[in-house]
Amino acid sequence: MKKALALTIGDPAGIGPDIAIAAWLERRELNLPVFYLVGDAAFMASRARALGADVKFVETTAEKSQAVFFDAFPVVPTGVAATAQPGHPDDSSAPAAIASIRHAVADVMAGRASAVVTNPIAKSVLYRAGFSHPGHTEFLAELASIDGKSPMPVMMLWSPMLAVVPVTIHVSLRDAIAELTTDLIVKTARIVVSDLKTKFGLPNPRLAISGLNPHAGEDGSLGAEDQSIIAPAVTALQREGIDARGPLPADTMFHAAARTTYDCAICMYHDQALIPIKTIAFDEGVNVTLGLPFIRTSPDHGTAFNIAGTGRANPSSLIAALRLAARMTPAQLQSTGQT
Repeated sequence: MKKALALTIGDPAGIGPDIAIAAWLERRELNLPVFYLVGDAAFMASRARALGADVKFVETTAEKSQAVFFDAFPVVPTGVAATAQPGHPDDSSAPAAIASIRHAVADVMAGRASAVVTNPIAKSVLYRAGFSHPGHTEFLAELASIDGKSPMPVMMLWSPMLAVVPVTIHVSLRDAIAELTTDLIVKTARIVVSDLKTKFGLPNPRLAISGLNPHAGEDGSLGAEDQSIIAPAVTALQREGIDARGPLPADTMFHAAARTTYDCAICMYHDQALIPIKTIAFDEGVNVTLGLPFIRTSPDHGTAFNIAGTGRANPSSLIAALRLAARMTPAQLQSTGQT
C-alpha cells in the first residue's frame, strides 16, 4: 500500500488548518489520497470547533495514519504547540510552522511518507522569528541537503491547463534582470525536463522559453537580453536534445492554441509566470518544487488571514495539491505505465 502524504500545518493563524479540515471532510466523496497533518492535534480540534466542523483528531505516527484516516483525522505531533487565533498570527505561529515543515521533510526523507504537501506560510511572520530563507522552496532545499550539499530547487506552478516555471523567483524585478544568466536558464530547464520525465511521466517534454523584454526584444531594439542571454540558452538546450523553443514573446505564449504546443513554459521572472496561471487556473493551481530528492506540492495561494476561521476558505487548490502529489509518486507512475 502506498505511504501517506505528509501535510504541514502552514501558518496556524491562516487558512491552512481550515482547508486541511475541509479536505479531510471530503475524503470519501472525492476519493482523496491518505494524508496526515504534521502539527498540534489540540490546536486543530480547537479550529474545527470554531468552524463548526465535526471532526475527530487522533495523534498517531506516519506509518499508522492509513489505518485511522477514514475514521479520524490523523495528526503526527511535532511537540511544538500552536496558540494563534484565526487571522492573528502570534509568537507561536513561526515555530509551529517551521517545526511542521522540518518534521514532514524528515518523514519523507526517511521513507515514512510518500510526499510532502505544504500549507501556506506567511514569510513576514517567519522573518520576524529569524527565518533566513526567501521562502518555502529555499528552506526545503536546505532540509534536503546531503553531505552539506543542497539541491537546486525549481518552482513550478502546475494546473491541468498550464505549467509554468520562473527562472528567477522571490526577488525584485530589478534584481531578477541582474540575476538572469544563460547558465541559470539552462540549469533550470534541465531540472524541469528531468522531473517532467521522472515525476510526471512525460517521455519527451516540450519547453516554451519566454523572452524578457516586450516582443522578445524586437531584434534587440527593445533590449539586448533576449539575444545575448536567452537565445544562447535555447541553443544550448537544443544541442543537448531538449525540445526547447524561444525566446518567445510572452504576450502570445498563453492563449489556448499556444498552450497546446508545449508542456511547460519557462519564464524569466516571477510575475511573468504566475500571472497567466493564476488567471487561467486560480483554484486548480498547484505549486510544485522540482529538483528535490522527494515530491513536494502546495496550494497556489497564501495564508488569507482575512478569512481564516470563517469557513469561507476554498480547499480546491489543496485538494489538487494532494492529488498531484499522489499522482507523482514513483509507485503511481509505475502502476500506470507512465515511466
